[in-house]
Amino acid sequence: MKDLAALQALFQKEIDALQLGSAPEKLYDPMHYIMNLGGKRLRPVLALMGAGLYGDPSKAMPQAMAIELFHNFSLIHDDIMDAAPLRRGQETVHIKWDENIGILSGDGMLVKAYQYVAQCSPELLPEVLATFSQTALEVCEGQQMDMDFETMDQVPLDTYIKMIQFKTSVLLGCAMKIGALVGGATKQDAEALYEFALLLGTSFQIKDDYLDVYGDPEKFGKQVGGDILSNKKTLLWIEAEQRAALQRIDFSEYAAMPANEDKVESFQELYKILDVDAFAKSEIDRYYQLSLEALDKVSLDAQTLAPLKEFAQWLHGRES
Repeated sequence: MKDLAALQALFQKEIDALQLGSAPEKLYDPMHYIMNLGGKRLRPVLALMGAGLYGDPSKAMPQAMAIELFHNFSLIHDDIMDAAPLRRGQETVHIKWDENIGILSGDGMLVKAYQYVAQCSPELLPEVLATFSQTALEVCEGQQMDMDFETMDQVPLDTYIKMIQFKTSVLLGCAMKIGALVGGATKQDAEALYEFALLLGTSFQIKDDYLDVYGDPEKFGKQVGGDILSNKKTLLWIEAEQRAALQRIDFSEYAAMPANEDKVESFQELYKILDVDAFAKSEIDRYYQLSLEALDKVSLDAQTLAPLKEFAQWLHGRES
């Protein structure tokens, strides 16, 4: 995707020149470390895309950096909570240094994110800050919901959708909305663009659930079946548990299986028997179509919106 690649390259230049601070080293080195671990940079790119609809994408560069700083701050803290040893194939911050350093450097990144997001015109500042702050709180709520699910016997599907939207999708919506506002969008356009990115992000996360079960390991980039092995309550798991009860299949026997390849294969077969694989694909498509309908509310011509539709199509068709 040409527009995506160009904006990724534009943002990478900012990352390469990023100077968050130098002393104390154990505060700032972890910040630079995680910001340079790579990734697709989809969140900051959405902010640049939002501004680019109305003129120069670079106008929202400070806000794009704020989004990426916030995202990486949350990753540092998530990795501590999950006791994760690796992030993008490299040691996580709390492993490379320690947990206290991870917590404090993450806190510092959150402060830096607010410094960057506030770099906009005074008349836009209240709405930009309110949007960013509400999103930050919702991401925390989504993370807590996800942790709560670990000790819940059953999770309603609508509650799961709310969790993935708060944990993942709202930051995509925030990026798009703030970028558009800084670029010159009306409030109505900015809200429609927020809805577009939120719904697209929901489709994206459900696709992630699906690929974890049926993805090509070489393309997916991580172990297929990882969610099954850890009994993670994904959309497929929740729907399968409900359908199994209706068909008098003892789902608990599957859940109690030893965490090995046999368990993954058994769940893959069960999901197909219950038609859960097809249900997941239909939900991926449904939220994708809803995102395009939201885009139709934006008061810009089709040619201007074409790069966003191309981006949505690319994200919808991804295999990794």
